[in-house]
Amino acid sequence: MTSLLNPMLSELREEAAITKRVLERVPVDKLSWRPHPKSMSLGQLALHVAGIPGNLAKLVELEAFEAARANFEPAVPADIKEILLAFDQSIRTAEECLGSMNDQKALGTWRLTIHGKEALAKPRVDVLRSVMLNHWYHHRGQLSVYLRLLEVPVPVIYGRSADENPFA
Repeated sequence: MTSLLNPMLSELREEAAITKRVLERVPVDKLSWRPHPKSMSLGQLALHVAGIPGNLAKLVELEAFEAARANFEPAVPADIKEILLAFDQSIRTAEECLGSMNDQKALGTWRLTIHGKEALAKPRVDVLRSVMLNHWYHHRGQLSVYLRLLEVPVPVIYGRSADENPFA
């Protein structure tokens, strides 16, 4: 493994434990609930959060990605078990991808194209930070708001929540 990605791999593992706590709170009987007609359902958002690390790590292994060919319609999970299994696989995949990437590959340019036109060209390590990790945290925060709206106790993420205080 590259020394460049060691800190990111550690962060991924720490954040995986936090994300699992949030995903385990998703109520099985509310997977189709959505806070607004334009929003993803709770199940779609939870499955998206579960899959981000592995899906994005695999994507960044490629030299380029053509966004026009992608299906961005969020999948609908059958049950909470599907979400948690997808999460476990996603973390394993992300760990494998990061763990096998050398410095040269991590610093190499990754490209996003739309209809053949380059929309983004950045070092893979930057894409992993912004699209894999930051994107993941963004949607995990969104998921915690869904839980709050459903009156589900929100677990500790980076400190106390209104429902849990690890410092008490």
